[in-house]
Formats: sequence, C-alpha cells, structure tokens
Amino acid sequence: MQLPDAEHLCAQLVALIRPALRADSVMIGIHTGGVWLAERLHAELGLAEPLGTLDVAFYRDDYNSRGLHARPRKSDIPFDIDGRTVILVDDVLFTGRTTRAALNELFDYGRPGRVELAVLADRGGRELPIAPSYCPLTLTDPLPAGASLQLSRAESGELSFRLMTDA
Repeated sequence: MQLPDAEHLCAQLVALIRPALRADSVMIGIHTGGVWLAERLHAELGLAEPLGTLDVAFYRDDYNSRGLHARPRKSDIPFDIDGRTVILVDDVLFTGRTTRAALNELFDYGRPGRVELAVLADRGGRELPIAPSYCPLTLTDPLPAGASLQLSRAESGELSFRLMTDA
C-alpha cells in the first residue's frame, strides 16, 4: 500500500482551514499525532492564542479494556473556550471514538460556540456519527484487518505516515 504524503496533506489542510478562520478561532490538538499536526497548523495559520492540547485517555469509552497508554500527557487549554470557535485537530479519523472522548473533555473546560474537526486523513469505519470539517484525504480502500494509519514525527519535525499492524 502506498502511504499518503503527510507533508503534502498538511499543506492542503492549511489551505482548507485558512479561508474559514474566524476572529475567535482557537486550536486544540489531541495527543499525540493531533498535537504534532496542530503545532504545524497553528504556526502556519498564525493564530494569536496559544495552542491547547488534550489527552483523552481518561475520557475514552474503552478505557477499562485499553487502559492508560504508556506515556500519558497533561491536557492544557490556556484560554477561555466559552462561545469561541474551537478547531479540534487529530491526525487520522477512524471510528470517531477519540473525537467523542475529546468533545467530552472539551466541555469540561467550557461551552464552545462551535467545534470544527480537522484531520489529515479519514480512513472510514465510523462507529459514531462524526465527520471532519476539514480533511484533505478520505481513504477509499480499506486498510488491511488489524492495521492502522499512524502519524509520526522525525526529529527535524517532518511528518509522515506509517502503517502499524497488530502483531
């Protein structure tokens, strides 16, 4: 399988978001791949507010079966979200469960006026009625069983995709 070019998709995502930005827009990335992507988008779009981050591990509906990942991160939203447009950023949209968990946590911080979802790739397979507001790539061919598309970041900051399989 030919993996998508994450750097190219990132540039496309900036182009999709830029014309839709509002004066009250803030950005929050979901750990980890979503934060890496959000850092890049935040810089490219020149947003005034600092970047917010969420670690949704405790908000997932499968926490009891998955447990806490090896390196939990602190959620940090250093601005008021009440009434604002929140651009929630993740790397890949699959079942929708991570996004649902992020929304649950986000509302613990306040009540945004609008939440928009930005992802690099939508791989289908939705289990919840969640769709991205901004997405440069929708995969048309399913990934192999037990495989996931995962964003990685090199020390140089370059983003790339890798195919992970359950082994």
